[in-house]
Amino acid sequence: MTTEPLDRRTIHEELEQARAEFHRLLAVASPADLRRGSHGTRWTNGQLLYHMLFGYMIVRALLPLVRTMGRLPGHVSRVYAIALNATRRPFHAVNYLGSCGGALVFRGDRMASKMDRTIEALHRRLDAEGEAALGRGMHFPTDWDPYFRDVMTLAEVYHYGSQHFEHHRRQLTIEAPDR
Repeated sequence: MTTEPLDRRTIHEELEQARAEFHRLLAVASPADLRRGSHGTRWTNGQLLYHMLFGYMIVRALLPLVRTMGRLPGHVSRVYAIALNATRRPFHAVNYLGSCGGALVFRGDRMASKMDRTIEALHRRLDAEGEAALGRGMHFPTDWDPYFRDVMTLAEVYHYGSQHFEHHRRQLTIEAPDR
């Protein structure tokens, strides 16, 4: 399961754009903005901001899995993805509640710091990846996330974090200038 990898420079740029936008959003969000509901989700803006950060934390956790599964026969990750799809209901509940709880722990400067550390770690790891590794992939549980595709390469998993971020950025209801 190998395909043409995404451009590494583009992924680095996406990571930096997300980091800058995250910092901007945290800087302009009032306490009332953070308590306000988001558009199209059950989360408040503060919870959704944490969920956006969490998306990049998940990317970090997925990288070793994709590196390992990408070296195995395709049917191994296919069976794994089928099993994960079967758990979609509990996954969505944990995903929702985890972001509710995470927003209680990570707020303001602490959330910004965690985003910075996570993005820096992704930059370092991306720079260390070999071209062959970036092109290897595995099957994903497509019922878990609209941006998960049946097969995703390691490069596409790096890119996924920014797709997830941008999707949820559009759901925020933070009333900020320059938006």
